[in-house]
Amino acid sequence: MKDLSHIDAAGRARMVDVSAKQETLRRAVASARVFASPQTMAAIGDGTTPKGNLVETARLAGIMAAKRTSELIPLCHSIVLSHVDVRIEIERDGFRLEAEAAARAQTGVEMEALTAVSIAALTIYDMCKSLDRTLRIGDVQLELKTGGKSGEYRRVNRDSIEG
Repeated sequence: MKDLSHIDAAGRARMVDVSAKQETLRRAVASARVFASPQTMAAIGDGTTPKGNLVETARLAGIMAAKRTSELIPLCHSIVLSHVDVRIEIERDGFRLEAEAAARAQTGVEMEALTAVSIAALTIYDMCKSLDRTLRIGDVQLELKTGGKSGEYRRVNRDSIEG
């Protein structure tokens, strides 16, 4: 089994020292789905949801969350992000979300993209829960990672909603 980078020789959690790593342009894209009932999707289409513009609220929540990732996830490096975007598509059976984060940094921005898409999905859930007890969040995953020593990662069969 490969050594875990966040565990020291004594088994204690530690923050990885990235001070010797080269700063490079890092980019990551993550995605998620929120599944909802046809009745909920009809209410969203009619603009009759009780909490207002849920897409814009969820988008902003995701952007704000990405900027606070290191406060939410222990041992995650604090990164000055140069770009964060959250895109949300309304579909027949729910929502498809995609978050992108970028920075010139010594470590990747995957956690920032994953945090952004997760919090955006949770915000949609919160705003629709009074309409639909069957809401489900799923398929949270990393789609793309570029920059750094390990190079590029791209999930096979990626279906982007980049705009």
